[in-house]
Amino acid sequence: MAEVSIREATKSYGATLVLHGVNIDIDDGQFVVLVGPSGCGKSTLLRMVAGLESVTGGDIDIGGRTVNNLSPARRDIAMVFQSYALYPHKTVEQNMGFSLKLKKIDPKVVAEKVRSAAEILELTPLLKRYPRQLSGGQRQRVAMGRAIVRDPRVFLFDEPLSNLDAQLRVQMRTEIKELHQRLKTTTIYVTHDQIEAMTMADKIVVMNAGRIEQIGAPLELFDRPANLFVAGFIGSPSMNRLKGTVTGNGRQVDVSGAVFPAPDLPLADGRQVVYGVRPEHFELADDGVEVRVAVVEPTGSETLVYARAGEIEIVALFRERHDVRTGDHIRIRPKAGHIHIFDAADGTRL
Repeated sequence: MAEVSIREATKSYGATLVLHGVNIDIDDGQFVVLVGPSGCGKSTLLRMVAGLESVTGGDIDIGGRTVNNLSPARRDIAMVFQSYALYPHKTVEQNMGFSLKLKKIDPKVVAEKVRSAAEILELTPLLKRYPRQLSGGQRQRVAMGRAIVRDPRVFLFDEPLSNLDAQLRVQMRTEIKELHQRLKTTTIYVTHDQIEAMTMADKIVVMNAGRIEQIGAPLELFDRPANLFVAGFIGSPSMNRLKGTVTGNGRQVDVSGAVFPAPDLPLADGRQVVYGVRPEHFELADDGVEVRVAVVEPTGSETLVYARAGEIEIVALFRERHDVRTGDHIRIRPKAGHIHIFDAADGTRL
């Protein structure tokens, strides 16, 4: 295992700068998820750690050693790709042991490492099969097994579950997390799926346009997003973000005529803000804001309600069952302690 330190890392393609001085410290044995929309630079950063992309500026250290100029083979890392990258003409056993065979390691040692990894991943009955005879989830476990046998200091995962169906993704992310808890190997995991990030990570790095927006534990980012981007990206359904004006001696926010209570902050009347409330933090209340129900989506365990107050669109999620129907007029209010206020000019949390 090893700690990973990324210091002022930049990446340019010609005149185009795609990573802008990224700084991340990853502790020994930590599971860190890089998350963000497509094109934010997260996969590029992972490939720089792996040595598959050169570093334009800054330093990347693995285990206290700067690896900028080291080849991937000398970095003591193992990478699991989205595409599995298995040899179709080799069996599961041969695929898992191939990298060790290339290093001319004793065949008995290779066989033992493959056997051990197969037991961990429940692949033992499949060792003689070929990739075409496996399901998507089984192929991904083989790709993980191929990484495990190398006994690397750092695991790198590049969107490994994006080719799987929804049910299998849930199963595989549990397996990956259990694998990390068992092996305790430092892990960097890239995904655009914030649910994967929330459920798997010890620490999340939210990226946008080549920059880091916020770093923190999953619930820290959920409860206290640093800005509007993080507020909108972390959490599903997304946080309601309503543009409004502070009124009532700083105790209220007027959103196009709908008046919401403000938290206890030193806010001057007339200030332009963005009022944030997560859907699950609305509740029905006689003294709430009146809205008209546009769409109701019951899922059994919860009910998602899309509503409008004039021109404002609001999403509310109720875990209790309410007899709410399209066209109904209901009153909702945010739960105390769950209101977020952001500056309308730069999007930072107030």
